[in-house]
Amino acid sequence: MKSHQLKWIILFALALIWGSSFILIKKGLVGLNPFQLGSLRIIFCAVFLLMVGFKSLAAIPMHKWKYVALTSLFGTFVPAYLFAIAETKVSSSICSILNSLTPLSTLILGALVFGLHYKRSQFLGVLIGLTGTVILIFNGSHHEGTENYYYAILVLIATICYATNVNLIKKYLSDVKPLSITTGNFMVMVIPAILILVFTDFSTRVTLPITQHAMLFVMVLGIVGTGVANVIFYKLIQISSPVFASSVTYLIPIVAFMW
Repeated sequence: MKSHQLKWIILFALALIWGSSFILIKKGLVGLNPFQLGSLRIIFCAVFLLMVGFKSLAAIPMHKWKYVALTSLFGTFVPAYLFAIAETKVSSSICSILNSLTPLSTLILGALVFGLHYKRSQFLGVLIGLTGTVILIFNGSHHEGTENYYYAILVLIATICYATNVNLIKKYLSDVKPLSITTGNFMVMVIPAILILVFTDFSTRVTLPITQHAMLFVMVLGIVGTGVANVIFYKLIQISSPVFASSVTYLIPIVAFMW
């Protein structure tokens, strides 16, 4: 299949997967606190990826591991906790809308920090998408009277993290297989995630039915919404541009609103 066709198929598949992630986070918070949810999301994903992709780690050159570590921090570790905390006070649909500011952050960081070049049409596309995002946010704030928009700042920080991650992969890891990058990411993250989980009251809550039920949602979130999604997302970055790959966030709210 040609790259032009494949990138659109991956884009829509990611929109479906990540658009469903916001409701999974919301369901997971019924029985878990944000730090437990973020940690379990990483742990479930790490176990899955190390089972299917451990051998692929050998394909990562030693000098590339620093970039793998950085992409793990910005691409998953920090956003996993930021989104979980934000959704304790902000609806999943509003979070998905705010997440669509990622392409703008990607374009700005790519041009100013990473020295990447973009076409005029990409700037126009981001501008149109940004306009739609602003309208959706305004409309959401008008109808969602219970939202705490101070927590929305956490989502904005997460979009900057995502933008940094996309540009890092495009500039420094384009020659590394997506499965290798993703597995390496979670090998780096799993120990810190376990430590954070240990320092919560998870050991006393894990036997509760409500906690176990929440863990099922987080398991799906970790394996499919994080592990599988990251592998195909990194593939998308490699066969397209950072701005095109991050434009998936314009489609995510559609799925999130449906849920």
